[in-house]
Amino acid sequence: MQATVAERGQITLPKAVRDALGLTKGTKLEVELEGGRIVLRKEVKDALSRMRGRIKLPPGVTTDDIMRELRGRAPGDPYPAPDDGA
Repeated sequence: MQATVAERGQITLPKAVRDALGLTKGTKLEVELEGGRIVLRKEVKDALSRMRGRIKLPPGVTTDDIMRELRGRAPGDPYPAPDDGA
C-alpha cells in the first residue's frame, strides 16, 4: 500500500489500514522515527477514554450481573440449587 504526501505534509492512510485499526476522525496517533522509518501507533488509552460512560445499564443491574450473564458463575458465587426437572 502507498500513501502520497500532500502539499501541506498530510497523508491519507489507506482505508484498509484505517478499518483494520479502527481509526476514525479524531483518533490520536503517536508518531515515532525508527532509523529511516516513520512508525505510527494508535493511542489505545484515547480510544478507551472516549468509550467511558457511554454504556448505560438498566436500573438495578450491576456490571457484576452482566459479567455473570456473559461468563457464568464467578468464583465465590454460591452454587445454584439442582434443577429437579419439574
